[in-house]
Amino acid sequence: MLEADKIIHTTCPYCGVGCQLDLHIKDGLIFRADGRRDNNVNHGNLCVKGRFGFDFVHAPDRLTEPLLRVSANGQATFTSIGWDEALDTVALRLRQIRAEYGPDSIAVLTSAKCTNEENYLLQKMARAVIGTNSVDHCARL
Repeated sequence: MLEADKIIHTTCPYCGVGCQLDLHIKDGLIFRADGRRDNNVNHGNLCVKGRFGFDFVHAPDRLTEPLLRVSANGQATFTSIGWDEALDTVALRLRQIRAEYGPDSIAVLTSAKCTNEENYLLQKMARAVIGTNSVDHCARL
């Protein structure tokens, strides 16, 4: 039987329920996930995603830094940029879109992976800062 070098206690990333799990790590790679029994959320139980859906962590094509799409000669390429530049670029572009097309040209999609507080802040930003009621959530699907 494979023995873990370390076990990391964490929260499942797949939905907003907040199931607690233990990730078993060997040579820097996750090889097993177990539900934690010492909590009132999942009592040791995990759905199929929580139990087996951890391969994305080590995906070789996983993004690790912001990318900016640059178009030249009809070709689009992506170039790495820093986080500050990425946030400034998004803020600038959202302001331009809002100024040119109005606040209802922007929509916000929140996520079940966010906490209730984070979802509240996103809808508050959409309504109070951007000025749109176009807010949706993936849980309705």
